[in-house]
Amino acid sequence: MKSSIGIDVAAPPDLVFRLARDVERWPRLLPHYVAARREGPPDADGRLMIRFVARRPLVAVLGLGLPVAWRSLTWSEPDGRRLRFAHRGGATNGMDVTWRIEPDDATGRTSRVEIEHDFRPRVPGWAWLLDHLFTRPIAGRTLATFRALAEALADESGTDVTANPSS
Repeated sequence: MKSSIGIDVAAPPDLVFRLARDVERWPRLLPHYVAARREGPPDADGRLMIRFVARRPLVAVLGLGLPVAWRSLTWSEPDGRRLRFAHRGGATNGMDVTWRIEPDDATGRTSRVEIEHDFRPRVPGWAWLLDHLFTRPIAGRTLATFRALAEALADESGTDVTANPSS
């Protein structure tokens, strides 16, 4: 089963990519992420095995959520502004996730972020169930939070928000 969820962001794609690519920082940036812990050094290709824990909201008003954990071999492809996650073990074993961060207009000041999940488990219906009960709610919150962060950082006056302010 393939599913996709996306969001428009009023910020340059390079800014969005820089915010999202450091997955070990996600718990500091995303309130619903509890942990993103590296499980060893990078492999020969620079990929990291990360154990993620996020909360899937159950009763949002009360702040109650169900912790959801998974492991992913994780890497970024800067030239194409892609993030990749290959799930290893657990309920989502074999899920392949690709983030695509693209310019949404000719000026390069807005972005379209799409997250595609490709999951083909052996049990019929399992992919649909996980997608609707866990993947979409967590990915939707992740996208919305990154949009808010990127848009807050983007300067409406037209200065280059992708430049390093310390240089």
